[in-house]
Amino acid sequence: MKKLFLVLFLCFFSHFNSHAQVDEDQLGAWYMYIWNTEFGESKFGLQGDAQYRNWNVLGDLEQLLLRAGFTYSPNSSIKLTLGYANITSGSFGDSNDTSSENRIYQEALLPHKIANRIYLKHRFRYEQRWVEDQDFRTRYRYNLFLNIPLNQPDLNKNSIYLALYNEIFINGQKDVGNGRVELFDRNRFYAALGYAIKDNLKVQAGYMEQSTNDISKGQLQLSLHHSF
Repeated sequence: MKKLFLVLFLCFFSHFNSHAQVDEDQLGAWYMYIWNTEFGESKFGLQGDAQYRNWNVLGDLEQLLLRAGFTYSPNSSIKLTLGYANITSGSFGDSNDTSSENRIYQEALLPHKIANRIYLKHRFRYEQRWVEDQDFRTRYRYNLFLNIPLNQPDLNKNSIYLALYNEIFINGQKDVGNGRVELFDRNRFYAALGYAIKDNLKVQAGYMEQSTNDISKGQLQLSLHHSF
């Protein structure tokens, strides 16, 4: 009887612990600086971002992401990028455990405009990932961005605009060495208000819902977008 009670207790504790790993109702927050620059009048440039992601509003590290890449724009309708990212991921809650990832990615960005004030961008990204304690893996991403200025027809200085995007992530393989993952990795839907401080400097404040097969969690997002 005691053994049966012990087994039931352990099963209950394991079940409770597995569902307590991430609090879906707790608002997270991502703080981001996104930049790009061009080499004079050439078609080449650089772009990157630094993101400090928290499981809560501040202090419980989810991820620290640093990313940069070389860009090539053959014309105004496409920008190609070859880049590298380093990611440090933290555990939810009181644990200070972290894991690391190194990533190479290739990207194509296709901007275009509809009517007078609907700015669209399609971003296709392919990633090669070296995640700590996992086999080499890949991932495919597609993001549709939509910016709509509200008080003027463009996104230049003093523009107040609505910013939306939806991004889907698909894993390149199911077997990752220490387990298996689904082909569907996650989806992110984002809505925000933006303000153009200058023609080349914008700030956005919004909300992003990130959904996987297991959880769906909301994130506050504050971002600074800088072209120079």
